[in-house]
Formats: sequence, C-alpha cells, structure tokens
Amino acid sequence: MYQRKLEKDIRCPLEYGMELFGGKWNSRIICVLAALGTLRYSELRREMGNITDAVLASTLKELIANGIVARKSYDEIPPRVEYTLTEKGMSVVPILQSICRWAGAFYKDAGEAPMIQCQKCDHRG
Repeated sequence: MYQRKLEKDIRCPLEYGMELFGGKWNSRIICVLAALGTLRYSELRREMGNITDAVLASTLKELIANGIVARKSYDEIPPRVEYTLTEKGMSVVPILQSICRWAGAFYKDAGEAPMIQCQKCDHRG
C-alpha cells in the first residue's frame, strides 16, 4: 500500500475538504451512493465502471476512516456488506453538485468537446 513520505500538512479548511472528497474516485463514490442509496460492494463496483477492485477497496477504506461512508456487515452466509453515506457524507453532496454545475458551464469555454451532464451528480438539483 502507498505510504506518504511526508506527513499531511493541511493548513486551511479548503485543503481539508479537498483531502476528504477531492479526487476522481472519492467524489464518484460519493455521487453514486448519493444517487442510489445503500449498495453492496458488487453493485457499487458495477456503477463505478472502470475502477479496479484494489482502488475501490482502498478508496472505500479511506472514506470510511474519514466518516464519509458507513460500512455495515451482516452475519449471514454468504457474507453481506453494504455501504452508505453518513450524515457527513450527505453534507458533501451539494458541494459536489455545485462543482459539477460550475465545471459544466466553464468546460465548454476551454474549447473541449462537450461533457455529458452526470445524472449521479445532479440528481437533486
């Protein structure tokens, strides 16, 4: 597993927020869980598309450790594990939706091909 060479040096609230929900996979997992609710690992994996199992497992561990996602395991055979957003995780959704709307408005100005609006990000607004 990746080990940082230097300790995190977070100096402002924005850096803290970006550490928790920034990045390609963190934000996608949050948006998928916000749109679809509680999911099992295999369902989440299917919704994520091109993510590897190692990256999904690692990212989920990080989101759980940061209180964004809750993991619930059931004492059944076969074992069943479900993932859902915590209250802290749900509070991030409007922020990601705002970023999505902003990026959709200004991405066109960069001269790039148009993006398709992500229904997972914009399901509420």
